[in-house]
Amino acid sequence: MLNLITNERGSHQSLLDEIARKGARELLKLALEREVKDYIEKYKEEVDENGHRMVVRNGKSEPRTVVTGAGQVEVQTPRVNDKRSGEKFTSLILPPYLRKSPNIESLVPVLYLRGLSTNDFQEALVSILGEGASGFSSTSIVSLKKSWEREFESWRKRRIEDQFVYVWADGVNVKIRLGEDKKICLLVLMGVTETGEKKLISIEPGYRESAESWKILLRSLISRGFSAPLLAIADGALGFWSALEDLEEFKNTKHGRCWVHKIKNVMNCFPKRLQPQVKGLLHDMMNAEKRSNAELVKKTFVDLFHDKYPNGVKKLEKDWEKLSIFFPAAHWQHIRTTNPIESTFATVKLRTRTTRGAGSASTAASMAFKLFEQTSKKWRRIRSPELAQKLLLGIDFKDGVELKTSRNQEHVA
Repeated sequence: MLNLITNERGSHQSLLDEIARKGARELLKLALEREVKDYIEKYKEEVDENGHRMVVRNGKSEPRTVVTGAGQVEVQTPRVNDKRSGEKFTSLILPPYLRKSPNIESLVPVLYLRGLSTNDFQEALVSILGEGASGFSSTSIVSLKKSWEREFESWRKRRIEDQFVYVWADGVNVKIRLGEDKKICLLVLMGVTETGEKKLISIEPGYRESAESWKILLRSLISRGFSAPLLAIADGALGFWSALEDLEEFKNTKHGRCWVHKIKNVMNCFPKRLQPQVKGLLHDMMNAEKRSNAELVKKTFVDLFHDKYPNGVKKLEKDWEKLSIFFPAAHWQHIRTTNPIESTFATVKLRTRTTRGAGSASTAASMAFKLFEQTSKKWRRIRSPELAQKLLLGIDFKDGVELKTSRNQEHVA
């Protein structure tokens, strides 16, 4: 009995929810009253020819139910009679015809993108918010997806104004239900601007991770103002690297391999009993403060495993130059992995698993775009963002440390 109470309809609800709802209703009522009082007070000096105030109270509106984070809240808004020509009071707290709070409206796309099936929306939201959530339906999701596709089309044609210091590239396979191909590869570019901010640059459906697909994407970006970054980071996808090498605009862009992918690939060449030792040596190379230190650990690795596990050694040596890139040390944790893309696409894969694949390539791309838009709200700038501007100025770094040379001093001046 302490945990349940019966409301006017005879349904049982938790005491905590009922208290939250009543508290929300009272706070909303007070806020609306205060808003009206302040509005009337502001114009109290304005009177007509008879000395009567032009702005006065005018009773209350009909009750209406609003769906909020605390559930359904029934409110009556105080009304204002504003007799001034062309003027009308409109509540900023509770605008006319509002039935759902903005946070609840944004809850729908978030839940959908995070994996909730459209058929489960009604039951899930009603259980959380009460019967007032009945306005959320699968048709609203269909409408949302169409608006996302229009928004994505506009975004992918935008002019690119930012100068990027680093970019991450990756191709992610997602399932689709319509068309001849049951999978598409979304080609994704993220970057770090000169102010240290992380931004999504492009998402495009491509044919696997072919060089031609990447070249089409990169040429499109160049035509819209994109300029080559100082460093590109990706896994071993040959298509991306071939595209960079074939395009003259990227001839000065350095190539950086993702250490996380490389460690996994190398460890697959070793038996489980040796993998902890192998992993430890690879991490020592990745985290070495100087290139010379990394080279010493690499030599130890080669001496230990060259004879018995040549494939593992070959995989490491194959991309060594791309692995041993030493930009500012403060940025190492950002530029040695493609994790910024990988972590976001974990949610994309969850969404497509729930729906057994996106409906089409355009739907998959627009959905990924919206997921990146959601997650980008939590993205933080890279450490020591001021170093990004130094790199663009042409200041040299060795082993992660800025060189004290006359050339660097001229750039600073």
